[in-house]
Amino acid sequence: MKTAPTLARRRLDERLKAFAGLGAAPPMGWVRALRDALGLTGAQLARRLGIRPASLSELEKNEAKGAITLATLRRAAEALDCTLVYALVPNRSLEAMVKEAATSAAQKQLAASFHTMELEGQGLRAADKGEMVEELAAEIAKAGGKRLWG
Repeated sequence: MKTAPTLARRRLDERLKAFAGLGAAPPMGWVRALRDALGLTGAQLARRLGIRPASLSELEKNEAKGAITLATLRRAAEALDCTLVYALVPNRSLEAMVKEAATSAAQKQLAASFHTMELEGQGLRAADKGEMVEELAAEIAKAGGKRLWG
C-alpha cells in the first residue's frame, strides 16, 4: 500500500509534467510580450490597469528583472484577460529527488558498517552491499522526514 506522501508526490509529479516544456519567460517579461502580441500600446494597458504609462513601463521593467510582486503580476494578467499561473517546477521528478536523497542517506548510514566488516574480514560482495543500500533506501524514503532530509 502506498503511503500518503508517496501518492501525493506521484500526483504532483503528473501535474507538473504540463509545465516541464515551458522554459523561461520571454526576456522582456510576459506582460510586455502579451501586450505586444495583442497590439496594445503602453497607454492602453496602463488605462486598463488604472495607472500612468510611466508606471506601466516600470512594471514591465520590474517583471523582466524578476522584481515584480505576484499581486502586481496578477493585476496585469487580469487587465490582459489572462490567468496568472504560478508554479515551482522541479528540474527532475519528485520521485527521483526522493530516491536520490534516500539512497544517499542509506549509503552514509551503512558506510561505517561496511568499513568495519571489511576490517574484520567479513566484507560483502558489491551486489550484496547494493541490495542492502536499496532496501534501506526504500525504508528511508517511506519514513520521510528527518531520516530522509537530515
